Amino acid sequence: MRILLSNDDGVHSPGLIALFEGLKGLGELEVVAPDRDHSGASNALTLNRPLTVEEHPNGFRSVDGTPTDCVHLAVNGLFSEPFDRVVSGINTHANLGDDIIYSGTVAAATEGRHLGLPAIAVSLVNDGHFHYETAARVIRMLLENERPLALGPRSILNVNVPDVPWEELAGIRVTRLGHRERAEGAVPMTCPRGKERYWIGAAGVGGDAGPGTDFNAIREGYVSVTPVHIDMTRHEALSRLRDWVDTLEDSPEGRG
Repeated sequence: MRILLSNDDGVHSPGLIALFEGLKGLGELEVVAPDRDHSGASNALTLNRPLTVEEHPNGFRSVDGTPTDCVHLAVNGLFSEPFDRVVSGINTHANLGDDIIYSGTVAAATEGRHLGLPAIAVSLVNDGHFHYETAARVIRMLLENERPLALGPRSILNVNVPDVPWEELAGIRVTRLGHRERAEGAVPMTCPRGKERYWIGAAGVGGDAGPGTDFNAIREGYVSVTPVHIDMTRHEALSRLRDWVDTLEDSPEGRG
């Protein structure tokens, strides 16, 4: 098995290093990650300039771009041998609920899926204990399962792991994404030159966080594994939308 590892916290992130160490011996590992923190980059691609790739003494490669850039370059140009899958992480904080639309960690995995590779995004729900080795062991266990998993096209696994030793995990739950409440307001500040600046406010708390959600699984000490389908069409609304469009008096179909 040939595995591409990436992340959004940067090539020197302790989570990425722990993931690499935890997957050693499972297959051939290559690491291509951003040269700095790109948390919140989502699925951005850099199209307005060329990208620079640097190889580090430990064999990791960094890119002066986004997580999506890293996976795109790795799969489509940096290596002659193809990959079998992509693993993105270990993110230093949770990626739960609909907040994942901002996540560079999830974006690196979805880019792998867009390029035809099975992909996993993994995050540590960090409580300050930094048990990255627990999250790495969870991913290794998932990858070692000999039974093939067919999620279908455009789908990835989003995995969140409690920040506890392996022995304290309650188990693994298959979950759906919860929903966060509205984010907190922007935080104003004044820079040393007297100009007003703003920090983006903190993410909202889990509004839909009941049984079956990723929030609930984590709260009860379980690993959360969520299948995420990258198809933004709201299929159940199509018929209602067609009926609504048909009521438009000046639609193109009624002209002439």
